[in-house]
Amino acid sequence: MSETRTEQAEYEIDLLQLGKALWHRIVLILLAGALAASIGYLYTRFYVTPLYQSTATFYVNNKSISVGSNSLSLSTGDINVSKSLVNTYIVILRSRSTLNEVIEKTGVPYSYSKLRSMISASSVDNTEIFQIKVTGPDAAETEQIANCIALVLPETVASIVDGTSVRIVDYAVEPSAPSSPSYTRNVAIAFLIGFALAAAVVIIRFLTDDTIHTEDYLTENYSAIPLLAVVPDLQGGHTKGYGSHYGYGYGYGYGYGSSDGDKSRKA
Repeated sequence: MSETRTEQAEYEIDLLQLGKALWHRIVLILLAGALAASIGYLYTRFYVTPLYQSTATFYVNNKSISVGSNSLSLSTGDINVSKSLVNTYIVILRSRSTLNEVIEKTGVPYSYSKLRSMISASSVDNTEIFQIKVTGPDAAETEQIANCIALVLPETVASIVDGTSVRIVDYAVEPSAPSSPSYTRNVAIAFLIGFALAAAVVIIRFLTDDTIHTEDYLTENYSAIPLLAVVPDLQGGHTKGYGSHYGYGYGYGYGYGSSDGDKSRKA
């Protein structure tokens, strides 16, 4: 039981010393974080291409719940069918024939695979309404592609899926600001990385440091060994603590130097 308590006490002392070591270097750690944040900002500013995003919205319609019809036959089954058709229409949207037609009509310099990677689509709040988003480096170009899809997709769907249609809810507009990158997020991430790396260096140096910095360490941890002599600090230091110079020895006539000038003790 006593050994367990001793180990716990030593562990708590180690954590306390570690905290002191981190606090002692807190200015350097913060400076490292600030430097990393500056690098993150400059990298984002000059090396990351801004991307713009244009969005068009569609409504999935079938004959039994046709909008504008004088007699609507609404049921849960009909609505569920419309919701399930959203996934079908997204597959049709991302098909090679549909996107090749968009490339041909817009004249954009993209291959099918490249344009496909620029387009995402999903339902809105699990309803029969879905959106397509076109992301690219040119704001006007993303609007052009999204609106071309809005024209091509309804005709393509009508020729493939009988009894259903796609209606346009909102056309895309040219974005006024880029959707990415986020300067705030990138700077914050860079700061945290710099802060963590600097703190890790301090912790590693603390854990691997086997230098005796104070005479109290000897008296507290090796009290059972007789102290034979104390050798004065040959460098003439007068300040105890981190960086002082000591020469320690036990049991064989060696001494350890005190940072109290030329004072010496014998035991």
